[in-house]
Amino acid sequence: QVELVESGGGLVQSGGSLRLSCTRSKSSLGNVAIGWFRQAPGKEREGVSCISSSGDSDRTYYTDSVKGRFTISRDSAKNTVFLQMNSLKPEDTADYYCAIGIWGGACTTFHYTITDFDSWGQGTQVTVSS
Repeated sequence: QVELVESGGGLVQSGGSLRLSCTRSKSSLGNVAIGWFRQAPGKEREGVSCISSSGDSDRTYYTDSVKGRFTISRDSAKNTVFLQMNSLKPEDTADYYCAIGIWGGACTTFHYTITDFDSWGQGTQVTVSS
């Protein structure tokens, strides 16, 4: 069984919204960092958003292209991290993946490299039409 499972992708018109879910199946979320990444055809996998948790406090991170449109959050009771995506654009079309940070500060590097994350989910496809 994979450790992370993504869901919520689909087909949406430009300007529409989707909410992606990332559920950790084998353990509780605890205070691990969870990142959302995406990969479009012919492009490298890139960081989209990240959440770092400590108790009741969450710190969130976003790549510039999604700031103001996407919101990351978590529900520890459900072992789930969400990515609310609003005002979607065709350039948001990609396979979206979540992953676990390998150290507590992994979110500080998510927008530059994917190497601080592992336990990747299988991905969920998002398609935004014009």
